[in-house]
Amino acid sequence: MSAAANIIHHEFNNAPSKMTEQPYLELKNICKSYGEGQHTSSILKDINLSIKEGEFIAIVGFSGSGKTTLISTIAGLISADSGDALIKGQAITGPGPDRGVVFQNYSLMPWLTVYENVELAVDEIFKDWSPEQRHEHTVKYINMVNLGAAMDKKPSELSGGMRQRVNVARALAANPEVLLLDEPLSALDALTRGNLQDEILQIWQQEKKTVILITNDVDEAIYMADRVIPLNPGPDATFGPNFEINIPRPRDRTALNHDEEFKRLRGEITQYLMDIGIESAQKSGADKIVLPNVRPNTSNNWDQETSALKPNQEDLGKPRYLEFSQLSKIYPTPDGNSTVKVVDGFDLMMKKGEFVSIIGHSGCGKSTVLSMTAGLNDISEGGIVLDSKEITSAGPDRGVVFQAPSLFPWLTAFENVSLGVDKVFPHANKSERDDIVEYYLTRVGLGDAIHKKTLDMSNGMRQRVGIARAFALSPKLLLLDEPFGMLDSLTRWELQEVLMEVWERTHVTAIMVTHDVDEAILLADRVVMMTNGPHAKVGKIEEIDLPRPRTRKSLLSHPDYYKYRESLLTFLAECDHTH
Repeated sequence: MSAAANIIHHEFNNAPSKMTEQPYLELKNICKSYGEGQHTSSILKDINLSIKEGEFIAIVGFSGSGKTTLISTIAGLISADSGDALIKGQAITGPGPDRGVVFQNYSLMPWLTVYENVELAVDEIFKDWSPEQRHEHTVKYINMVNLGAAMDKKPSELSGGMRQRVNVARALAANPEVLLLDEPLSALDALTRGNLQDEILQIWQQEKKTVILITNDVDEAIYMADRVIPLNPGPDATFGPNFEINIPRPRDRTALNHDEEFKRLRGEITQYLMDIGIESAQKSGADKIVLPNVRPNTSNNWDQETSALKPNQEDLGKPRYLEFSQLSKIYPTPDGNSTVKVVDGFDLMMKKGEFVSIIGHSGCGKSTVLSMTAGLNDISEGGIVLDSKEITSAGPDRGVVFQAPSLFPWLTAFENVSLGVDKVFPHANKSERDDIVEYYLTRVGLGDAIHKKTLDMSNGMRQRVGIARAFALSPKLLLLDEPFGMLDSLTRWELQEVLMEVWERTHVTAIMVTHDVDEAILLADRVVMMTNGPHAKVGKIEEIDLPRPRTRKSLLSHPDYYKYRESLLTFLAECDHTH
C-alpha cells in the first residue's frame, strides 16, 4: 500500500483549508550512499514518502538505518545521489527557514543565556521586525516550552531536559512550516520525556505545523503521530509499511493502556520490528561455540563437574541470599553547611536466582542503591549482605554494567573481556578462557567484531562489549544500571533477549535499574518501585507472575500484562512531580 493511501485526514480548528490533496512534502525514489569505489556504502535506497500539510509522522528508525541521513536530506543539509525531495512541489536545494530541525544533541551556545540562544534565531530570520517585536516573539516561545523562569540561565545551569526545551523553542521561534525532530527525547528520563512529548503535541495543535519525528520508541510514536512508518535497517534502508493511528485525540497515556486499538497497533508494530532483527540474530553463530566446564573462582561450592553455563542450582531460591537492611546514603549539600539523605531506609530481601527490576523517577536513588551494592559508593547507614558476607568494597563476585561502558579504547573487544575472564578463571587453560570470551561476545552480536578496537566501535557496540564482559565473569550478582537506555529499540530488544536467555541458563541473581516499564516487566520476577528523592525508599513491590521463558511476543499477548503495566504506570504517575 502506498504512503499516500495511508494518510489520515485530520480536521484542524479554524484551518480546514490547510488539508489539500496536493502532497505538502514528497520524497521520490531517494537514494544516498557514502564513500567511493569498493568502499561505497548505500544508506538509503528508493525512499518514497508523501506527507500532507499539518500531518504528524513518526518514523521508527534504528541504529544504522539512515534516519539522520533522511532528516538531513529533508532539511537540505545534504543532497541525495538520486531522486527528488520536494516541498510544495519545489525541489529542496538547501536549508531554509521553512524547516526547523531539532537533533538529539544539544547544539547551544554555552556562553549565552536561554533567551540569547533563542534570540539568535529570531534576529536572523526576522531582521525587518522591530526590537520590541523580536523580543515578544522570543519570550513567547520560551514560555511555550515552560522555560520562562530560566530565561537568564546559561546551558550549564540547566538539566538535559531543559536544554532540549531550549532547542525546541529555538526551532519553533524561527516559525518553520515543517518541524524535523531527530530523536530529540531519546536521552531523557521517562518523566521529562513524557512532559516534552505533551509540550510538542500542544505546540503542534496550536501552530498547525507539519511534523516528522524520528524515534526509537514505539509507544512514543503511537502516542504522538498520525502515521507510524518503520525505516528498515541499512544498508539500502527502505521504508516498511504505514501504520495508521486511528486513535482519537487528545490521547491519554493511562486510557491507552485499556484501548484495544492501541494494544493491536502496539503488537503489530512491535512484531514487525522484531521480525526485522531475526535474520541478523540467526547469523550470530553463537551456537557454534560451547562453554567449557569450568567455574569462576568467585563461586561458592566450586564443582569442576558443573559448567559455567549451568551452575549448581540446588540452592536456588535460598532466602535472604541478598539483603538490604535500612540502607541509607547521605551527601553534603553544595554549600557544605548541611547534608541531604538521598536514600533513606531502603529494605529488600532477595532469593538466590531472583531477577529484580528497580524503577522510579530520576533522582530517586536507584543508581545510588546499585553503586553501593557494587561497592563503588560508601554506605552511610545500614548494610548489604550477599551470600552471608557483608559488602564493604568492590569485588569480582559482582558484575556491573553501566549505561556507558568503561572500556579500554586501545584494546579490542576480545581483549577487554579477557581481562576479567583471566582473573576469575585462572584455573582454566587459555583455550577454555578464549572460548568463554568468544561465546559471550558472539551472543551479544559481535561475532564479526571480536578483534576490533573498541575505540572504533559505535556506542551500541561498546555497550554490547560491556554486557558480554559482565556475563563472562559468571558473577554471584549481576548489577545492571540502565544498560540499554542509550540504545535503539531493535538493539535493546536483541540484548534483552540475550539477557533473558543467559539468565534462564545461569539463574544468576540480578538487579536491573530501568526507567522502561515494559523492560522491567519483561525481565523481572519482582519490580521494586522507589519513591521520589530525597529520602527515597521502597514504595511498592509488584510480583510479576508471568510464565518463563518469556518472549516479547508472548508478553504482549498475555492477559495479565497490561494489568502489571497499569500498576507500574499508576505508581509513577502518583509520584509525578517537577522540581
